[in-house]
Amino acid sequence: MVQRFDVGSRLSEMAVHNGVCYLAGQVAADASQDMAGQTRQVLAAVDALLARAGTDKSRILMCQIFVADMAEFAAMNAVWDAWVSPGHAPPRATVQAALARPEWRVEIVVTAAL
Repeated sequence: MVQRFDVGSRLSEMAVHNGVCYLAGQVAADASQDMAGQTRQVLAAVDALLARAGTDKSRILMCQIFVADMAEFAAMNAVWDAWVSPGHAPPRATVQAALARPEWRVEIVVTAAL
């Protein structure tokens, strides 16, 4: 059975199937903030969704990070490094990408075990 959360006409924020939790790309609700502020918001959204599924960041299987400008890579990483569970850093890819809205600086996609 596939369980979907916050289902919209275009996408669901999260789906759970066969012991795995798949999150849609998470972006900042307040895009007026700098890279650090947006990254904190996005990681808080990831935490909240994972908690709703009954899991947490220590069980992340894979993370994909999209940044609008690689010049802000260090600022994003500083927030990530403070957030990631020690000893549980997941496999991760970070790429520069044109995000759907120009004010967004970072989008994060996570897959986690339940």
